[in-house]
Amino acid sequence: MKERKKYSSGVIWEDIVGYSRAVKIDDRILISGTTSIVDGKLVGKGDMYLQTKTIIENIDRVLKQAGSCLEDIIRLRIYVTDISRWEEAGNALGEFFKTIKPAQTLVGISALVDPDMLVEIEAEAVTVLL
Repeated sequence: MKERKKYSSGVIWEDIVGYSRAVKIDDRILISGTTSIVDGKLVGKGDMYLQTKTIIENIDRVLKQAGSCLEDIIRLRIYVTDISRWEEAGNALGEFFKTIKPAQTLVGISALVDPDMLVEIEAEAVTVLL
């Protein structure tokens, strides 16, 4: 039987909506859409680069809780509210993933739940013990 472990960020929405920040099953970790919220506040209002960087740091934090790291990421889905600014997000992504190079999709969308949120990222990681 596969072991399922859930990780929480502690925000009230997890219980209201019914989701986990991340779910780990065996060596696979799925990370829910993540924004640049830190300590209940949005980081980087108006700054797509800073929001993206903060999101990756948030993802890294939950991966470490699950016994993993950014190097284990195999897929990213990036949602941006203004596709014309994709390079801002891309520059932040490149700082972390230039050598890791996971499969990646960047999608322009009309809005996120908070109009000040410019980016949301989902991630999938696989940890393999050698």
